[in-house]
Amino acid sequence: MNIETAASQLEALGNQTRLRVYRALVRAGVDGLAVGHLQDRIGIAASTLSHHLHRLIATGLVTQERHATTLICRANYAAMNGLVGFLADECCADAKAPAQDDAA
Repeated sequence: MNIETAASQLEALGNQTRLRVYRALVRAGVDGLAVGHLQDRIGIAASTLSHHLHRLIATGLVTQERHATTLICRANYAAMNGLVGFLADECCADAKAPAQDDAA
């Protein structure tokens, strides 16, 4: 993952409402949630939800799929794992190695 993608995704999740939407979708699992159920769960207006979903979709964190008249939203777990991995891969990269005990 490049730093621009990571920054964009982190910026999208930096909004409290978008983070709540994303967490609800992550918790829902691979089946996702219908937009109406997601709206009920989060408790926000449809237009507000649409705005926040658009941002999450644009950054690749969420996908949508239409089933007849129902729009299903799903967390993109590959994108989530990529972002978490991007952060974790750098953990302690510049830390000093522990000193070796010469007496051993």
